[in-house]
Amino acid sequence: MQTPILYSFRRCPYCMRAHLALKKSGLKIELREVRLSDIPEEALKLSPKATVPILVLTDGTVMDESWDIVKWALQQNDPDNWLGENDSFLSDAEMLIEINDFSFKNDLDHYKYADRHPEHDQEHYRRACEEFIEELEDMLAENQYLLGEQLSLADIGVFPFIRQFAFVDKEWFDQSPYPWVQKWLDSLISSTLFQDVFQKHEIWQPDDTAIYT
Repeated sequence: MQTPILYSFRRCPYCMRAHLALKKSGLKIELREVRLSDIPEEALKLSPKATVPILVLTDGTVMDESWDIVKWALQQNDPDNWLGENDSFLSDAEMLIEINDFSFKNDLDHYKYADRHPEHDQEHYRRACEEFIEELEDMLAENQYLLGEQLSLADIGVFPFIRQFAFVDKEWFDQSPYPWVQKWLDSLISSTLFQDVFQKHEIWQPDDTAIYT
């Protein structure tokens, strides 16, 4: 195998963050788009988690944690200094990801699928999500991006999940008291990098011609 392979699902926020970092690093990868409900046997053999993203390196190493893929990609090549000088952004980014991937993601899932969690109404779950949104709003009121005036791996790691939050009830979000988060999110969604990564591809089949990105 001469090119790393990424098993991915374009609307998955974990896959988005991994693919964004890989794209920015300039590393050529073979992209294999899958259905979450029907992950191919080839991918299941690689990772017992039965989730994506899965990155298979040319030496056979398998990476199945999106944040690990982000860091690995940028360690190979970081043209826009997303890690910061001497990896100075990494520790602060790690703290944000810890909140995002655990407490916020749990609240987000309840907000998205409130009908599956009838012990509270959707507004209750949205308010829980807003604790993290308010934290981001405060950060973005001071800087253009989460860790300063330049885009970093923190923004890339968090924004796909904030995108999901916004689109649960877009009308509410557009009128919400979070103008800096709105502006930040809009700029990232409209970026050429995100538009490139978010292109739609056919579901991968073993006999398909490889798609490189």
